[in-house]
Amino acid sequence: MPSIFSRIVARELPAHILLEDDEFMAFLDIRPIREGHTLVIPKAEFPDVFDMPDPLLAGLFPFARTVAQAVKEVTGAERVGMAVIGLEVPHAHIHLVPIDGLYDIDFRRAAPADDDDLAATAARIRAALAG
Repeated sequence: MPSIFSRIVARELPAHILLEDDEFMAFLDIRPIREGHTLVIPKAEFPDVFDMPDPLLAGLFPFARTVAQAVKEVTGAERVGMAVIGLEVPHAHIHLVPIDGLYDIDFRRAAPADDDDLAATAARIRAALAG
């Protein structure tokens, strides 16, 4: 059975997609810790980031860096932190979370976001990526 992320890649489920290429996709988390919280995935389904083949894993971080720079610009965060948890969805992914302090990546603070708010944030980040 395809993961929820594979269904997003196949456009079977909606998502606020920020950037994609042939191998990767970045989209806003619907339960963000903070505005701009983004998920970056390989389009191919692997259960864990560390199950990815070396060439694909090597491409993940440059793709994520491009997105992180735009997220930082739009949110005004001091940095964009990265977390690899891998338990929520059995599809390799990394979280990019705008942070200003050491304890800002706290998944206990994640909460459902309003779709209109996500759409507005996505539009600002896409504009920064195009910029």
